[in-house]
Amino acid sequence: MKIRLLNFNIQHCRDYMRSQKEGREIIDFDLIANAIKSQNADIVVLNEVRNQGNHPDYTDQAKILADKAGFEYYRFGEAIKLEPDLPYGNALLSKHPIAEFDVIKIPDPPVKDEDAYYESRAIMRALVDIGEKQLVVFGTHFGLANSEQRNAVATTVTLLDRCNLPHVLMGDFNMEPTNENLTPIYDRLTDTAEYFKGTKLSFPSDKPDRRIDYIFVSKDIKVTYSDIPEIVASDHRMVVADVEI
Repeated sequence: MKIRLLNFNIQHCRDYMRSQKEGREIIDFDLIANAIKSQNADIVVLNEVRNQGNHPDYTDQAKILADKAGFEYYRFGEAIKLEPDLPYGNALLSKHPIAEFDVIKIPDPPVKDEDAYYESRAIMRALVDIGEKQLVVFGTHFGLANSEQRNAVATTVTLLDRCNLPHVLMGDFNMEPTNENLTPIYDRLTDTAEYFKGTKLSFPSDKPDRRIDYIFVSKDIKVTYSDIPEIVASDHRMVVADVEI
């Protein structure tokens, strides 16, 4: 079965270029939905997603984007509630049925003594039915502090080691590929960037100078294509990969 995977940090649907130019936050669902739709993906993991909350700017963004981009199935995975009651996290969009879905919290470091912004994070885990086959999809957004990243990788590795089905891991890891914190993930999975044609970077979207957004797949999944399209919508560029399961 051939499918296309997509990961995209959407920065809560903020129009990156217009917001910078006009000096105010501009939310544009059509811009983000059209960027997603342009890649004709089957399964999408989104980072920095808002959900319905106690503020007019907090709407069900997963549903809005699923409807606009043509996905029948979707889930929101809460990582944190911002004050006063504002759900924020990751989301999954799928053209295939989502049989199971849960969210695993990444432990916060007990001591926050680094010069970094701290935020509670989580990992989505979904079982997706693709024809007669099943795929486990992990989606996440790692933190900025080293201690957060180590906790995130440790939590992820535990989940990977327990998984006995073909699986993929997608997200914004806030780390470049050479970061040693990522070594346990590289030991277990294939980075689809191996299939890029040339060097591809993902952040910031207008003038990218680093790659911090990833699609990893288990060793039993065949990768036939991967790319970072030169699309500027959010502050990150998206990552796509074609795979066979």
